[in-house]
Amino acid sequence: LICWDNNLVENARACALAGATLLIAPHQTGGTHSRSPHGMKPIALEKWAQRASNPEAIEAEFKGDNGRAWLLRWLPARAHDNGMFVLFSNGVGQDDDEVRTGNAMVLDPYGRILAETWVAADAMVVADLDLDLVDRCTGQRWLRGRRPALYGVLAQVRGDELGPLQARFSEAPTLAT
Repeated sequence: LICWDNNLVENARACALAGATLLIAPHQTGGTHSRSPHGMKPIALEKWAQRASNPEAIEAEFKGDNGRAWLLRWLPARAHDNGMFVLFSNGVGQDDDEVRTGNAMVLDPYGRILAETWVAADAMVVADLDLDLVDRCTGQRWLRGRRPALYGVLAQVRGDELGPLQARFSEAPTLAT
């Protein structure tokens, strides 16, 4: 799955149901302009420009709510809930007016991080994958225990669907009281 596709839980589940035990998840994210009050926020371009003279400042951003902490809100769940390894990669550095946080990581089918990096430079992570974990993991049991008769609503068109860029930059609808 590429970038935005990883954000949609159904996509990871569809891959698992198709038999995937490894999800390759390249991204281009971190420090973005999120409309959510609790989503990622932009990282000052000055912090990236000063990464050599003040590495602590950019590392704090990469590890914090605009980088690693944001990813840990959802990425381990993709691995755990679907019983698969996830190989996450991400750009690092200035991308137009945003700073990408890198944060490459390898997660096991329990959502545990096997290897990761948050350095403000090109970096690669490597991990040995214990394929014996797949058959025993919780997510695989959940896949077998699904109740598809309850999920028809997931495939119904609602009429308010947006494309990825529209969804990223649109205002949330106001809920009726």
